[in-house]
Amino acid sequence: MKSFFKSVFATVVGIIISSILLFIVLFIIIGAIAASSDKPVEVEENSILYISFDQPITDRAPASPFDFSRFSKDNRVGLNDILANIEKAKDDDNIKGIYIESTVFMGGMATAEEVRNALIDFKESGKFIVSYCNNIYTQSAYYVTSVSDKVFLNPVGLVLINGLRLQTTHIKNTLKKLDVEPTVIKIGEYKGYGELFEYDKMSQPNREQLERIANTVWANIAQGISDARGISVDSLNYIVNNLELKDPAQALKYKMVDSLIYKGDVINYLKDITGTDYKKDLNAIKLSKYIKVPKSKSYKGLAKDKIAVLYATGGIVDGEGEEGNIGGERYAREIRKARRDSSIKAIVLRINSGGGSAMASEDILVELLETKGVKPIVVSMGDVAGSGGYYIACLADTILAGKNTITGSIGVIATLFNTEGFFDKLGISFDVAKSHEYADLLSGVKPLRAKEKEFIKHYVGLTYDQFITHVSNGRNMTKEEVNEIGRGHVYGGADAMDINLIDSHGGLNDAIEIARNMAGLDEKYRVVELPKQPDPIEQLIKELSGDAKVRAMLEPLGIDSETYLEIKNTLTTQGVVARMPYMIEMN
Repeated sequence: MKSFFKSVFATVVGIIISSILLFIVLFIIIGAIAASSDKPVEVEENSILYISFDQPITDRAPASPFDFSRFSKDNRVGLNDILANIEKAKDDDNIKGIYIESTVFMGGMATAEEVRNALIDFKESGKFIVSYCNNIYTQSAYYVTSVSDKVFLNPVGLVLINGLRLQTTHIKNTLKKLDVEPTVIKIGEYKGYGELFEYDKMSQPNREQLERIANTVWANIAQGISDARGISVDSLNYIVNNLELKDPAQALKYKMVDSLIYKGDVINYLKDITGTDYKKDLNAIKLSKYIKVPKSKSYKGLAKDKIAVLYATGGIVDGEGEEGNIGGERYAREIRKARRDSSIKAIVLRINSGGGSAMASEDILVELLETKGVKPIVVSMGDVAGSGGYYIACLADTILAGKNTITGSIGVIATLFNTEGFFDKLGISFDVAKSHEYADLLSGVKPLRAKEKEFIKHYVGLTYDQFITHVSNGRNMTKEEVNEIGRGHVYGGADAMDINLIDSHGGLNDAIEIARNMAGLDEKYRVVELPKQPDPIEQLIKELSGDAKVRAMLEPLGIDSETYLEIKNTLTTQGVVARMPYMIEMN
């Protein structure tokens, strides 16, 4: 009995101590959030805007500076913040120029293109941009910063430019070892998503289309570097093909950089061009702080008219979804609310998605169709907007994409698994009593029969026909013309305009400007971002769920949150999907 009371007492003490510790953690988190609130920041005269791209770049900045799943600072930075603040700095008399210090660019190639274009626009003000790399200039970082007036490199650094690769993942042999039999039913020989399960390498049609994308995106990157650095594209390709940039001296020889100097020399150069005394510190303000500087307006008060930017990022899933994916019901509701809100004069749909559930894509598209004609709809494509991502874009009034965007993939696929062999290895068997012959069609523990495959194929065909019908209506093409460029074919943004998948090349800011003009708005308007992000406390409660624990366990294995969500969406999405080749990586 004595030991029993000791156990009870120890448990009670443990609960009290845990509660106190949790309270302290919550107090620290709330304090950190309060400290990072949007208090106005003033910029000193003769300042430099300091930018680094060494943090993950997402389309939209997180609502909280704290990552509750890791109980650490959230280092992600929003493309929306980067673009808005480069534009703000252009007209800020206190900002004399931009200093970029980065070795990597932690965003996709289309994101890199948008940032690069924003920097080019900034230079029109006559202000300077200086870039420095203290280590290894990776390909995407160099592409972005090559527009700088001066590109400096550490004397023991390196410029690593070796061309683009598109890498796909395949788990055919994993399924074979587990004795799981996949059945893939698709429309279109280019629909590469099922190759994840069917093959241990790319099919020839898929290889051809991905090589085409790699070459067209590289052509845009090479032309950009050529224009900025005064190096011919042929010379640049020679340098890349022969790995000529093997040391810093070669980078200087081929005019990839302007000087090989140390950081202290860069600081002195910045002091020279800003007229700062060598004995004084530079007036520099980080982007994370400059975000809090109010933007000057040409009008007084709060603008009533709004343009809604709806961020659609991640896989398209049935139901509500969660942060990091596109729930069909949630996004349909957001569009419906925006349509009914009289203060919202136009909608910009920002898409960064390789697709997902065909049913959820249809739910979203139906609401967009209801909205079309009521108020302008402009689509802005990010790094990827294909398959289901293109499905929800195709009926917009105007579609914009970057030249480095991956889009298209007009096709449909259904993937089913027979796990009978897997469970047999575990000593588990299944039996069934049924009322009708095909009642066990989707049981997942038996091979599909010919009639069942034909049944599913017919439905996949209907979904594909619905897909190309939407594209036909939205893009003013015949269904035959859509099918010709469809069949799961993936395209780079440079090719997409030639075949009428998009209307123009441009980024998020361009889309907002087009929406403003279509809505007939003057300069007095404001941008509202949707869906509304959860407040920090609500986010904390969510992150204390099982998902956060799973992510925390997987991260030491090199599986990040985005990869986890991709895997989860793949395993949980039911029925027919409109999805691009699984987890394409472009580096």
